[in-house]
Amino acid sequence: MTPIATLLWATGVIVLFVLDRNRKERTSPALWLPIAWLSIIGSRAVSQWLQLDTVGTASQYLEGSPLDRDVYAVMVLLGIIVLLGRTKAVWRLLRGNAPIFIFLAYCAISIVWSDFPDVAFKRWIKFLGDHVMVLIVLTDPNWKWAVKKVFARVGFLLLPASVLFIKYYPDLGRSYGRWEGKQSYTGVALDKNMLGMACLIFGLPALWRVLQEIRERRISFRNRPLVAQTILLAAALWLLWMANSMTSSSCFLFAACVIAATTFGKIGRRPARVHWLVGGVVLTSFSVLFLNLGSFVLAAVGRDSTLTGRTDIWASVLALATHRWVGTGFESFWLGPRLETIWKQYWFHPIEAHNGYLETYLNLGWVGIGLLAVLMVTGYRNVIRMLKWDPESARIRLGFIVVGLTYNFTEAAVHTQCLVWLAFLLAAMKLPQPKPAKLQKAQPSAEPVGLEESNLASLDPAHTF
Repeated sequence: MTPIATLLWATGVIVLFVLDRNRKERTSPALWLPIAWLSIIGSRAVSQWLQLDTVGTASQYLEGSPLDRDVYAVMVLLGIIVLLGRTKAVWRLLRGNAPIFIFLAYCAISIVWSDFPDVAFKRWIKFLGDHVMVLIVLTDPNWKWAVKKVFARVGFLLLPASVLFIKYYPDLGRSYGRWEGKQSYTGVALDKNMLGMACLIFGLPALWRVLQEIRERRISFRNRPLVAQTILLAAALWLLWMANSMTSSSCFLFAACVIAATTFGKIGRRPARVHWLVGGVVLTSFSVLFLNLGSFVLAAVGRDSTLTGRTDIWASVLALATHRWVGTGFESFWLGPRLETIWKQYWFHPIEAHNGYLETYLNLGWVGIGLLAVLMVTGYRNVIRMLKWDPESARIRLGFIVVGLTYNFTEAAVHTQCLVWLAFLLAAMKLPQPKPAKLQKAQPSAEPVGLEESNLASLDPAHTF
């Protein structure tokens, strides 16, 4: 039965690729680079797929995998080469997104005061790789279809494969607790939370595209992209249920409500209403988690007031935080003596604070928190402005902004190679606003079509982000 299921899976993935294909929309072959990058960070590292990963002690965690380091270095180098061929488009994005790149630069500067500068530098290179991949997508001549293609292709690869692993390859798709022996479903990921994150990030674009087709009343079995995205959405929802990752499930629900409300209602036409909607979602999540308002909600989903032990971890790491203003250096807190101290306290050996804002404080201090806050505020403002000239693109971006804000309450997503951080970056990026079609005709230019004008003049919903 297993070989037959594998054959059906492979056939199904090919069918999904074909159904979602649009011959009228062309993208650069370089797009396969971010697709490969997302596929790796959305599942397992190369060394883990080859079962060469042997991290079991603090020193092994410090060293990392030489194979993975080489793979990521090559991919980052190839990405930089691609961007060097798009210097004009890249420069436009750099000029319009100073907060993002100031934050990236501060992360690089913080390596100077890290206890382990060599390790911090290697991790920063991977962090740079996340930004490089986002730039490759957004500087593609057909960036709107490029974003669709990236999320769809990676989703087609990872989510059906997770279903296959869970059902027919339990040694790969399931795991058991070290002490309590409780079974959890992981799919292509390493743990249930990572699987939930993949379902969240690749399921939301599928939901958005399905809602868009419904809004345009293009509901038909002949609508091949609708069929493909519906299947992908169904797989994401089933896997979310199986993974039982409350953070990802709740974030999916919050973002889905925001996308649906701005798709079918009049909320998206009024920025003030969008502010109320997003603010209400974020404050509701914050109040339930931290202000003990609606504690019955936590009990209903099987969680307690400690958020499954997270509050204990927060108290432990805060006791070790000695550099309030600048932190310990980029991704340097969970290294050396600090890591050994925490691992002695917790048998499950945590490697993050399970809170993105606290994690930023530990590594980058209050300066890092301030820069992150500016980045988030400007990113949200960019999306609100985009609602005026490209509402279809802005809806999924708004969903990713909501995910970035709420996911970090109980998980750390502001770090290297995190799907939530990548999606947030892509959503927060300010893109050049296209000129009106009449103005473009009145002022012809001899310059080649670039990021500002390629596929931006048309706001046909079928060709939006």
